[in-house]
Amino acid sequence: MKTGKSISKIRLIFLFFLLCSMAPQWNPEEITGSSSAAGNNNAIVIDNHDNMYRSKSQVKKDFENPALSFKTRPLWFWNTSLSKSRTRKVLIASKEAGYYGLGIVPSYGMKPAFMTPEYLDQYKAAVEMADSLGMKLYLYDEFYFPSGMAGGLLVKQYPEAVSKRLDMDLFETKNSQSFDYPVISGTFMGAVGMETNSLKRIDLSDKFRNGYLKGELSSGDWKVMIFTLKPDSSSGRNHVDYLSPEAVQRFIELTYEKYYKAFPEHFGTTIDYAFYDEPTLRWVEGGRTWTPEFNNKFIKKYGFSPVIYYPSLWFDIGKETEAARNLLLGYRADLYSEGFPKTINDWCRAHHIQLTGHVDQEEIVNPVALCGDLIKAFKYQDIPAVDEIFFYGRSSNIYKVISSSANNYDRPVVATECYGATRRMTVPYLYKEAMDQFAKGINLMEPHAVWYSEKVDIQPDLSPSSIKFGTALPDYNKYIGRLQSMLQGGQHVADIAMLYPIASLQGSYHFGPGDPGMGGIIPSEADYLDIGEMLALDIRRDYTFIHPEVLDEKCQVTGNRIQLLNKVNKEEFKTFIITGSETIQLNNLQKIKNFFDEGGVVIATSLLPDHSAELGKDEEVRKIIKSMFGDEAHNKKGLTLVSASSNWNTGGYIPSYTIDGRMETSWKPSQGNLKNEWLEISFGESKSISRITLKGTDDNAFSFKVMYLNGNKWNEGGKWTGSGKEKTINMASVIASAVRIVLDSGTMDKVVIAEVEILDQQYHNITSSGELYTMNTNSKGGKAYFLPAPNSSSLKTILENSGLSWDVSFEKDCLVSGGNLTYIHKKLNGQDIYFFANSSENNVDVPVLLNGKLKLQIWNPQNGQTSGCKTITEKRNDNYFTRVNLKLNPVESVFLVSQ
Repeated sequence: MKTGKSISKIRLIFLFFLLCSMAPQWNPEEITGSSSAAGNNNAIVIDNHDNMYRSKSQVKKDFENPALSFKTRPLWFWNTSLSKSRTRKVLIASKEAGYYGLGIVPSYGMKPAFMTPEYLDQYKAAVEMADSLGMKLYLYDEFYFPSGMAGGLLVKQYPEAVSKRLDMDLFETKNSQSFDYPVISGTFMGAVGMETNSLKRIDLSDKFRNGYLKGELSSGDWKVMIFTLKPDSSSGRNHVDYLSPEAVQRFIELTYEKYYKAFPEHFGTTIDYAFYDEPTLRWVEGGRTWTPEFNNKFIKKYGFSPVIYYPSLWFDIGKETEAARNLLLGYRADLYSEGFPKTINDWCRAHHIQLTGHVDQEEIVNPVALCGDLIKAFKYQDIPAVDEIFFYGRSSNIYKVISSSANNYDRPVVATECYGATRRMTVPYLYKEAMDQFAKGINLMEPHAVWYSEKVDIQPDLSPSSIKFGTALPDYNKYIGRLQSMLQGGQHVADIAMLYPIASLQGSYHFGPGDPGMGGIIPSEADYLDIGEMLALDIRRDYTFIHPEVLDEKCQVTGNRIQLLNKVNKEEFKTFIITGSETIQLNNLQKIKNFFDEGGVVIATSLLPDHSAELGKDEEVRKIIKSMFGDEAHNKKGLTLVSASSNWNTGGYIPSYTIDGRMETSWKPSQGNLKNEWLEISFGESKSISRITLKGTDDNAFSFKVMYLNGNKWNEGGKWTGSGKEKTINMASVIASAVRIVLDSGTMDKVVIAEVEILDQQYHNITSSGELYTMNTNSKGGKAYFLPAPNSSSLKTILENSGLSWDVSFEKDCLVSGGNLTYIHKKLNGQDIYFFANSSENNVDVPVLLNGKLKLQIWNPQNGQTSGCKTITEKRNDNYFTRVNLKLNPVESVFLVSQ
């Protein structure tokens, strides 16, 4: 702040305390332990992001006529020769279209060249023009994408800062006691011998001398593994070592620092946040991103060398496999979150701006090969973000993971880079995507994109001059302005918590199989995204994913509730879901068991965990699981279980969909080689089988064989080759406790199995006759359900039979198509705010029950009008509820706001 008058010391002190009292009460450092270089307790918050402290009258005023500061801020691709006159013309037109600001993306075709003095001069002119127009710019930190290359400058000026790859050279010895192997190239990271039969491992790192590994082993067959680190340029991107803060500092020097030196006075004013784009671990060959200081930093943190566990990154090493992978891959995820986003975020805070950005391929079920841990990737980042591109709903299943990360770490804002590369897009699509995302917790829209030239490199063209969208932009921006004014900040309200199953995903992952860009290994029990979509889109119960570390460190059991103890976003959960997992952190399981013991409701799906993420704790996990879920779930007798070799990489096709009685749902194996992929249905007891039919929605051709389990032996029951919507194999009556369908050939995207019928001698379908779930109870009313073959119907049955009341309940089923019917409930400035969104093609008319006695108004985000709301108060089991009849046209939304 500048002034022409001097201010007395007393007035300065008074002003200081006044500003402190008005400052945003959101300090990410308190939540995450992040050590900002600036040490700034009053971190700069983007305009209107601290909504907790507006008056109710101001909230209503902002809704009715949203200020420019609440509106969208698209990417702006600089894809031709730059001129200051053209820059001003686009900025003025963008403001008239309702855009609050832009994020400049240096792109192919741009002149002058990236980061030259002439380029920085053009950029500075754009910043100054934006400032004069009352607009903002955010700092896109790369030439095109992914972030971390500095437009090719990094590899030229700091080649040592480029990404590294972990390699393994494998040697096998048979009946030999001595070995002598050359370490041909790379930085030696360690060596391990593993006995083939016993899987006994010996750290051989001390046998490395002068480029050779020499020593002796006891007699037997051994694998000798030598681990080395090499620079990686296999993708040609030469991006920064994302795991190294020191390397990332070199990237910052070549980008962020140069911008700051060119126009420092605009940081924290005209420029209020920075944006990184699509960093990923997968570009390194095989997804084997590693860093030179891994061993030393690991030893400093844990007190022992990681090398003895390195073989688990490629092989099964026995009973320690899952825990070893959690140690190594979990630590790699820590290094990523601290190396790239935290290092940049610290720089941003020191320079009075915030950081947003999203990782590459965030919609993949298993993030281990991509960013390590999708929730933790945003642990130190002020504004988590997601990318929605190519087609409507592509990343829908991941929105709640990203917004849950913000909920976990008490972040008020979640951004979306939206609409990019979507062809044949329509104006209603603008609203459909926004509705779906904002109802799942996203609340800052960054449209893709405005173009500097008339040439549009990537559709759609959301420039003010666009023939298709230009005239629609002012109304669209008012709509988004109303959503952002209402849904940024505040406290999220949901009844259900779901454990983010990163321990199980890490435990199943290893280098080698599958495409790391598609997640590599997708275990069939990894149903968490599908369970989330069942809750959000079918049952319509909101929820929050809880990260294992957050459950351990920031959640407490209070009676039959689990509370998330954030400073602002305090949440309280009545139900805790453990989605399909083979591995779980012991501390998490102990806390969940405590919740159950105090009367809480726990639901587990698909597979109960039997491994610990910690070394040597498997048996403790098994004892707690058996104690909580009971012998019936543990023995699985009478339960129909469905498993598979893999799942489709982005979810939506879990094995249990093949027995849910719906042709709309199906199973697909993961992308890759189809041969020997399998789907297994187990009955929990022996049955007589005469016929098996696979059903699909088309007649795509693929071949498979049917195996059946009799006792402990798998036998072949028949083969199929050819097409047909129904593929049937008749068998002479056989006795089996399980059936396995093993694929032999077919086109990857054509193998879709919607339903499997397994008929007994009386032609009854065995898959529809088993028990749906088990329930174990305790003296305090705790309930633990195991749902081995989850689908929306059975999960809804459990929730309805749990005896719990819900924050929001749709009083009848409401089937929609071409979109979704969703909601979010937040508390903002003492008000309850419910956002209901119908992005579908159908009219909606459904009674909704809201917890509590509420006096409500209807706020219409389409036109900014507010009106009264007819309600009925009901009392059920000593609780009051408010009934509202929800009526929405296609692609329409509404706020219900308490008074």
